[in-house]
Amino acid sequence: MMARELPLSSLDGRRKSVTALAVMGFMTAAVPLAAQSDRERVMEVTRPANDFSKPERFERRPGGAATVFRSPNRNSFSHPSGNMAFERQLDFRVGNGIFKKLWVSAPSSTASSDGLGPLFNARSCQRCHLKDGRGHPPAAGERAESMFLRLSIPPQNADGRMATPAAVPEPTYGTQLQNFSVRGVPAEGDMTISYREIPVALSGGETAYLRAPTYGVSGLSYGPLHPQTMLSPRIAPPVIGMGLLEAVPAADILSHADPDDADGDGISGRPNRVWSDEHQKNMLGRFGWKAAQPTVAQQTASAFLGDIGISTPLYPNPAGDCTTAQKACRTAPHGSLPNGAEASARMFRLVVFYTRNLGVPARRDIGAPQVLEGKRLFYEANCIGCHRPKFVTRRDSIGEEQSFQLIWPYTDLLLHDMGEGLADRRPEGMATGREWRTPPLWGIGLVEAVNGHTRLL
Repeated sequence: MMARELPLSSLDGRRKSVTALAVMGFMTAAVPLAAQSDRERVMEVTRPANDFSKPERFERRPGGAATVFRSPNRNSFSHPSGNMAFERQLDFRVGNGIFKKLWVSAPSSTASSDGLGPLFNARSCQRCHLKDGRGHPPAAGERAESMFLRLSIPPQNADGRMATPAAVPEPTYGTQLQNFSVRGVPAEGDMTISYREIPVALSGGETAYLRAPTYGVSGLSYGPLHPQTMLSPRIAPPVIGMGLLEAVPAADILSHADPDDADGDGISGRPNRVWSDEHQKNMLGRFGWKAAQPTVAQQTASAFLGDIGISTPLYPNPAGDCTTAQKACRTAPHGSLPNGAEASARMFRLVVFYTRNLGVPARRDIGAPQVLEGKRLFYEANCIGCHRPKFVTRRDSIGEEQSFQLIWPYTDLLLHDMGEGLADRRPEGMATGREWRTPPLWGIGLVEAVNGHTRLL
């Protein structure tokens, strides 16, 4: 009998036969399937590989049953979860339309499209997350659109340290520098980048060159920055697989944390704990360069507010990131609907649904000798100490497409001290100025096809 690739959800005996499960290798000789708990089965299928002569079972499906099988092209990051029912795909398509929507300033003839800004970095989600993929630093003479600067200052008193452990918004310019604005409102300023080239001698006699950037701000419209202002660049990351990462049990992520390097392997990953405005409690941070957002919905609402200046039911402030020092910005017309937000509850729900369900492309050439050799080196160098290959998502995930799937994101979603060379010196939540979240590696081989570059750091 030939084995078929089934989603891990096929472990549920209510839907698949024990015979099919046995064929798929989810039974051990010693322990019958019926006697195994979910936890035992999860531990079995997420065990690290030790045989690099052939691909692992299901390795071609990094998103489990939600994996997308399409020919690689510019749209490789823009397809719905591979296991999405046809009747749910309409919501995905409408969400895609809102994700691409170019918002306009208020008032306009289309109430569902106005409310842009008054300050903003881009007019749509798609303008930052290009083709649902990775942004890039601005080229010479180009104004940044898929990259911006986070702004903050250290807590100024004991109360501030209690309320915000790491940093608070810059008092005049807020949480990020917005380089665009609507008519009648001055934009905040422009990000500047200068590069210093650093030669690195390689063991084979060659020399590689790294570019070390220095960031600054020019053309400030509202006066000088606070003298203790901390700047940190943010490039828009790919948004594939976010619903699957949200569905990984927090306990499984925390099980890999080792903040004091107790096992002596030189890796001290630790979680970021952040406040959830959505759930009104502290939660595990999962999203963003420093894992400062706990859920897909809050990440989406924060981006709407800070990047586009669009209010949502979660953050209903129509002035976006405008501060009290920016009077023209605070008094500019807004596009709030009767429910108090510029993006209605339904629009927001559809964008979140779309973002949760951007499918992960299937792995390619997993049995090629050079790929298997690369995998062996990746494991032996203990890259998997941070880039954990596999997780199993919860049975009770928010979306049915994400429930009980074996996924291969190659991340532990933890913070790691990346050294002074990569430090931005700006804390965020519990993350220090030297710590960053391990980014997922799924889809990384398609960045050039989708976004036309390989600027990955």
